[in-house]
Amino acid sequence: MDSELASRETPFVDAVAEQHFEGDATKAMASHAKKGLLGAKRASIDQLDSRAGKQSKGLLIELEASKHKLGFDASVSLEDLRAKMQKFASEREWEQFHTPRNLLLALVGEMGELSEIFQWRGECAPGLTDWSEKDKAHLGEELSDVLLYLVRLSDVCGVDLANAAENKIEKNTKKYPAEKCRGSSAKYTRYQQA
Repeated sequence: MDSELASRETPFVDAVAEQHFEGDATKAMASHAKKGLLGAKRASIDQLDSRAGKQSKGLLIELEASKHKLGFDASVSLEDLRAKMQKFASEREWEQFHTPRNLLLALVGEMGELSEIFQWRGECAPGLTDWSEKDKAHLGEELSDVLLYLVRLSDVCGVDLANAAENKIEKNTKKYPAEKCRGSSAKYTRYQQA
């Protein structure tokens, strides 16, 4: 792995390792996992201290996924997409067809097409490392269709999607406190009862 890539991933890896491993006894595990990522090799769960249990497994999953994180183009915003979709519809005089119901049904149809790409493939590794470039390009097209219909639907309904998403993330952070739900997929009501 080149030094530029390693320097870009190191802060993320450090943050994940610090989040999952506490105390001197487990620093070696965090170091081993980070080296595994930066060396483009997955750290073996068998080599990790058994006391770390679920935390080490969670770290390995996050580290493996982080190798494939590309991020999004920061120069494109939801507002940019909203404006382009509005202009696209306006230029074709399609506003008459872009009712909330019609847009929702179109979105559901696109979700079906997106789902079809994954159908019968079984579980897929983060980064889709065993997919062809043609399959990844097709996935990108279908993901884009879903996003664009979602953006258009939110615009027609008068919902600021970016703001709503930020608010939802904040709400979920409170519903699923990390210290209570780390490594668990249980519904939030379980944490509220505790």
